[in-house]
Amino acid sequence: MAFISVAEELTKKSVTSVENKFITKYLTELEPVAVKVYLFALYLYQNGQSEYTVADFATKLNLTEDAVKDYFEYLDEFELVSVISHSPLEVKILDCDNYYGKPKKLHPEKYEGLYDEIQSAVNGRMISQNEFREYLYLLEEYNLERHALIKIVNYCVNLKENTIGEAYIKKVIKNFCEVGATTETRVDEKLSSYTASSAALLRIFAACSIKRQAEVEDGELLNKWFGLGYSEDAIICTAKGFKTKSFKKLDETISELYKINKFDAKEIDDYRKMKNSLYDTAFAIAKSLSVYMSNPTTYVENYVNVWSGYGFSGEALKKIANYCFLSGRNSFDAMNDFIINLYRDAFVDDNSINHLLEQLAEDDKFIKSILNACGLTRMIIPYDRQALSRWRDWGFNEAMIIKAAELSAGKNNPVAAMNYLLSTWKNNGVYTVENIPANEKALNKRIDFKAAHRANVNESYRRIFNSYKNEDNESD
Repeated sequence: MAFISVAEELTKKSVTSVENKFITKYLTELEPVAVKVYLFALYLYQNGQSEYTVADFATKLNLTEDAVKDYFEYLDEFELVSVISHSPLEVKILDCDNYYGKPKKLHPEKYEGLYDEIQSAVNGRMISQNEFREYLYLLEEYNLERHALIKIVNYCVNLKENTIGEAYIKKVIKNFCEVGATTETRVDEKLSSYTASSAALLRIFAACSIKRQAEVEDGELLNKWFGLGYSEDAIICTAKGFKTKSFKKLDETISELYKINKFDAKEIDDYRKMKNSLYDTAFAIAKSLSVYMSNPTTYVENYVNVWSGYGFSGEALKKIANYCFLSGRNSFDAMNDFIINLYRDAFVDDNSINHLLEQLAEDDKFIKSILNACGLTRMIIPYDRQALSRWRDWGFNEAMIIKAAELSAGKNNPVAAMNYLLSTWKNNGVYTVENIPANEKALNKRIDFKAAHRANVNESYRRIFNSYKNEDNESD
C-alpha cells in the first residue's frame, strides 16, 4: 500500500494546493517543521509520487525517519492526518474540519482510563479511537468535566440503547455544553429537569400520536414552551387541535400562537376554529371561482382574512364568490375589487349581501333580455351593467329600455344606439312608450355618432352654464 493515501471526501473537494482552512485555522498553531511535513505530504499526493518511502521523505526534509513518524503522530493529534499503521507507516491526509476556531493539541495521558469508562457505557458496540478522540476534543473545547461527560453518555445510551451512534452522542454533549451544563452538578440538574418533565412529554407525545422514544431535543423544546408561558394543557390543546404529528410542527404552531398572544387553551381553540374556518372558506371560494390554489396560506392571508376583517361572514363570501364567477369576475383579485366596492357602500352584513346579490341577479336577467332584444347573443360584460345603471339614473323604466333595445336592433353597435336613443328621449322629456313619436326619424335613420356626441357635449355645457347662472342670481 502507498505510504501516503487520502480520504475520499478530500478527493471530491475543489481546493487549492492547500486547503484554505489549513491556512486560516492551523498554520499559526502548528510547529514550523510539522507544517513542512504536512505540505510535503500534500505535494507528494497531488503529484502522484506514490513511490516515495519514509526514508525518501526523511531525506528530502533533512529529518530522521523517527522524526517523520513523530511529526505525523503530532499532525494526527490535530486530526489533519490519520496514522493508519505504524509499521509499516501508513498515513491518510484528512480534510481540515471546522473553518473557525483554533485546533487543540490533545494530551491523551490526561484522560487515562476514560476510554474504558465510555466503552463500558456504550456496551452495544466498539468505540473507535477516532470516536474517542472526538470526545477528547469536546472535553477540551468546552472545558467539560470528565464525570459530566460520562453521565451525558449514559443518558444517551439509556434513551437509544444499543442503537446509539457517535453523531447523536456528540450532538447531545454539545447541547448540554452550549447551555452551560459542563460540570457534573449542572448535568445532574439538567437531567433532573428532563426526568421531571418526562411524564408530560409522554402525554404530549400521545396527543401528537408520536410513537418513538423521547429525546434530548424534545425536553429542550418542552422547557422552551414552558418558558414562553404555555401550560401542559395549552400545549396538548395545540397538538390535538392543530393535528401536529411532530415536535417540529408543534414548535412552529406554538411560535405562531406566541406571536399573536394566544396562551390559554380556550383562546387557542377559538383561534384554531377561526383559522380552520378561514381555510375552509378559502377552498370553497376557490372552488366557486374555479381557481387552483398552489399555496392556500397566501390566499387566506392576503384575501380571506382581510375580507373577514371587514366583517364579511364565510357564508356571505361563498355567495359573493358564486356571483363573481357567474358575472365573469373569476379570480381572487377581481372578487377583491368587487368586495371593496361592497364594503365602501356598506354592503357587509348577510341580509344586505343577500338582498344585493338577488337584485344583481335580477339585473343580469334583465340585461340578458336587453341583449336579446338588441339581437345580441354574447355574454354580459361589465359595461352592460354600467349602461343599465346609467339609463335608470336618467329615469327610464324597463319598458322604455326594452323598447330602445328593439328599435336599436340591427344597428352596427346596438348598445351605443340605445345610449343615443335614450339620451334623445330624455332631452325631449319622453319617458313612456305611449309618448314615443310614431314617426320619430331618429329611430329609423343611420345614427350620426359625431353629431350625437356634439349634441351631448353642448347639452352638458348648457346645464353647467345655467347652474352657474342660477348661483349668480341667488348671490345677488
